Amino acid sequence: MAEMETKTTAKHKTGKRQHKKSTRVDLTPMVDLGFLLITFFVFTTTMAKPTAMDLVTPKDSEITTDVCESCALTLLLEKNDKIMYYEGMEDANSVPRETSFSADGIRALLIQKKAAVQKARGFADEMVVIVKPADESSYKNFVDIVDEVHITGVKHYFLADLSAVDKKMIQK
Repeated sequence: MAEMETKTTAKHKTGKRQHKKSTRVDLTPMVDLGFLLITFFVFTTTMAKPTAMDLVTPKDSEITTDVCESCALTLLLEKNDKIMYYEGMEDANSVPRETSFSADGIRALLIQKKAAVQKARGFADEMVVIVKPADESSYKNFVDIVDEVHITGVKHYFLADLSAVDKKMIQK
């Protein structure tokens, strides 16, 4: 048991010493309180870890993945928070359209495409989103696209570089 004793002696005017009783302070509750505070702060800092969405990247290999033409949706991220998109794979005849990052924009587009793949192929999981960010696009735009893909439940999405055909589409 932790305790602190203090003994004091005092002299009277007569020169005779008068003995005072010692004061005994029990420090056990203060030690307990200290340990409670320490454990509280340790638990709260370990329980409040920030969470982030996992981004699974494949290993480099020579194996290619076949994607059906009607299941693909290609998103071109541009500067000033603009998204150009076209359905299908890269083609010089693809007609790009523009949408926004709002719920009525990209989220509605992903839901519509997923429903169209479900109707055509029987499985909505066959839908593939290909994200191609331009050099001028921001990291925030990429994170927003990945969030929208995750929210809409798209299972397969890829990150690719802009090709020459895509750059021409953006410049038009």
